Parts: sequence; structure tokens; C-alpha cells
Amino acid sequence: MVKLIHTLADHDDDVNCCAFSASLLATCSLDKTIRLYCLSDFTELPHSPLKFHTYAVHCCCFSPSGHILASCSTDGTTVLWDTQNGQILAVMEQPSGSPVRVCRFSPDSSCLVSGAADGTVVLWNAQTYKLYRCGSVKDGSLVACAFSPNGNLFVTGSSCGDLTVWDDKMRCLHDEKAHDLGITCCDFSPQPVSDGEQGLQFFRLASCGQDCHMKIWMISFTHILGFELKYKSTLSGHCAPVLACAFSHNGQMLVSGSVDKSVIVYDTNTENILYTLTQHTRYVTTCAFAPSILLLATGSMDKTVNIWQFDPGALCQARIPEDQPEQFVEDWSEDDVSDWLCAQGLKDLVDIFKMNNIDGRELLNLTKESLADDLKIESLGLRSKVLRKIEELRKKVKILSSGIPDEFICPITRELMKDPVIASDGYSYEKEAMENWISKKKRTSPMTNLVLPSVVLTPNRTLKMAIERWLETHQK
Repeated sequence: MVKLIHTLADHDDDVNCCAFSASLLATCSLDKTIRLYCLSDFTELPHSPLKFHTYAVHCCCFSPSGHILASCSTDGTTVLWDTQNGQILAVMEQPSGSPVRVCRFSPDSSCLVSGAADGTVVLWNAQTYKLYRCGSVKDGSLVACAFSPNGNLFVTGSSCGDLTVWDDKMRCLHDEKAHDLGITCCDFSPQPVSDGEQGLQFFRLASCGQDCHMKIWMISFTHILGFELKYKSTLSGHCAPVLACAFSHNGQMLVSGSVDKSVIVYDTNTENILYTLTQHTRYVTTCAFAPSILLLATGSMDKTVNIWQFDPGALCQARIPEDQPEQFVEDWSEDDVSDWLCAQGLKDLVDIFKMNNIDGRELLNLTKESLADDLKIESLGLRSKVLRKIEELRKKVKILSSGIPDEFICPITRELMKDPVIASDGYSYEKEAMENWISKKKRTSPMTNLVLPSVVLTPNRTLKMAIERWLETHQK
């Protein structure tokens, strides 16, 4: 379930964008201001609102560390702010002076992209605040931008409906007519998707537009094999233009906001609608998930930002067939097991499992011997993959049965965290476990297997407080 836990109503005009860091929420508006709130109690920071822009502020985003906030405006500037004190670090003027509609940091914080109404896109050096590269799209205003999680490329979207893919040197790799009436937003899923046949990693990209649709694309890019973009599917839950979209921090959910005043949350894997939220009274212009806790922010032309909280386990339950909680796997039917296999990318095994009458109880009891001898699965690699998926399922069953919220569990130890820290991949881990991970010269993320931009670990005080409150409630 999801519930509305707070409404922010401090802006005097339309809310254009909202963004999370690990401890803060930023919002910006047509009223020319940016506001900062603490996630622990949603109080506004003493140095908020941030004022500099002379016209509407269209977009705001945090650097991966959360120490810097970028904002861009119709006044033709992109401003970098120190989130600790609200001081301006830099004012970067679009070379053409055109209104800046969108800005995004690269995953390693080294670069910042700004896109403008005249179609120009600028890649800034985020350390020196100097212009690094500049380009432009053929037609229309640039209104959307997203970096791939590994930082190898970024995508821009235009008001003419084109998705343009750029590499990190600002070379145009691809141009795709994606939405007939114009793109409004795009976002990458943080989690890569493996291609079992070739061993390639793809990233999901969501785009939405004035055509009332949200589309899913699969993108891969390596310097050896080159670039590939594949259209995957269209989500058509809205009845009016879709203005915003965003993936959850683990890629399991996708949210969209629309002119129809509704917010829809989808299961990324099944593409089924999980929730439809209808609290806003005017167009929903922006939506964002928090990076390490189960919060969603939605902003609207009704001048408010709504904060939604998902019940513990909502993210993992989104992947379970027929909406059955994982602690009840033993009660799954053979059809439920078939649905689970499909969700795990094991569709080819459905017939084998059905022939052997594998239900939920049998699924949890499968071993490497039974897979080989009883189910006659010859491929060692396939047997290993099935066993990994079953073991993951067993761990989730154990966690859910214990009642501990999944976001309180360290991804490495699979135990309740005592001292959570945020790594540069945006995920939270037990401090000691992550330090041990890094000390063994593992510079890759435990969650994504991508190279960590930095080995700096930041205390996640908000999550620690939530764990402590949960312990106080459940240890009485």
C-alpha cells in the first residue's frame, strides 16, 4: 500500500520540479524560487528558499553526493548551490542566452548537462564550472535529459518528439522519433538488465510525452560493440499528456504524472499498474523517488508537493505473481510459479516445471541435484541461475517473515543495519560491510556491478533514525 504522509504548500505558483538527495528534498517553481526540506520531518531549511533567478525555475537536481544542487531557469542561467548553507557556487550562462529547461549531473559528478529552449545542449565541467562541450538538436526545445547509470552516455528529449543519444564527449550516437507530439521527460533505471544470449548489459529508459504515452526503451553502449537502442513497449494508463516519469532507486517501480491530474505507479517488470494516486487538483508536472527510503514526491500546478510513503516490502512485492506476498510462497500454485519464472527471465523452463508439478512448496525445496536428476536441466549455467533466484526468494521470505522492512536490510549481509551509509552508487549499506567490500579492492557496486565513481561513504542519518524508531516500536 501507499499513503499520503505530507503536503508541502509553500510555493506561490506552479511546482515545476522536485528532486531528492539522501537527506533533502528540493522543489522549484514558477515563483522563481527553490525550496529545501529535511527528509526526517519535512521542515524547511533555515536558508530556504533559495533566490537568484529572475524568471521561472524549470528544473533542479542534486549531485550524487547531495552536497550541490543545480537549478536552471528561463533567465538563461544554471546555478550551482551549496546545500549546506544555500550559498551560490557558480552561475553558468547558456552561451545562446536561451531559457534553460533542464539540467542533470553525471553519475560521477564530473559533468553537468543543461538543455535550452533553442535546442542547444551544454556539457559543463562541474569542478571548474567551465563549458566543456556544446551541441544542438535539429528541431525544437530541449526539455528532458537523463544520464545512463554508468555515465557512458546521456539522452536528451525535445519538444518535437526526438530522443537524441550522446556519448560522454558530446558526440551524437543516435536520433529517434519517439513521441509524435513532443517529449516531456525521460529517465534511466538504475539497474542494468542482462541479455542472456550475448552477455550484454542493457539499461531501461523511460520516455513520456504529449501523446499520452510512456515508452520503454532498452539501450546498450560499449566502445567495442557500439551503440544499440531497442523499443520495448508502450504504457498507456493515462488519458492525457504525460508530463513526468521516474524510476525507483532499485528500478522495480516506475512512476508517471499527467495532465489528467493522476499519478500512476507501475511494476517495471510486469508493466502492470500497482497504484493510481489522485490527490492533486491540477496537472501533475513532476515526480521523484527518494534514493534510499520508500518515499515518492509529486508536484503539481496546484502549487503543492505531495509526499507518499510505501509500506515496507512494497518494492519487492511488486515483482511477485498475482500480488501474492513472498512469505506465502509455499501457497503458490503451479501457475504462480510459472509467472515467477517469467518475471526472472526463465520463461523457457515453464513447461519443464509444469510437467513436474512444481508449486510453491516444491520450488523452495529444489536443489542442484533435483534440477539435474529430476527436472533434467542439462545446462550447468541455467541450473546455477535457477538456484540463485530460488536462494534470493528464500532470503526474501525469511526477511518478510521476520517483519523487518526490506529497506532496513543491508544488501551485502542481508541483516538489519545498525550504522547505514550511502555509497556513491546511491544505495545504503551497513558501514562495516561496505568498508570490507571496498578493502578487498572491489571498486564495483554490490547492487549494480558497475564501477563506483567514489569510495566515499556518507552516513545515512535519516535511515538510521527510521531503523531506531522501528526497533523502539517492535521491541516493546
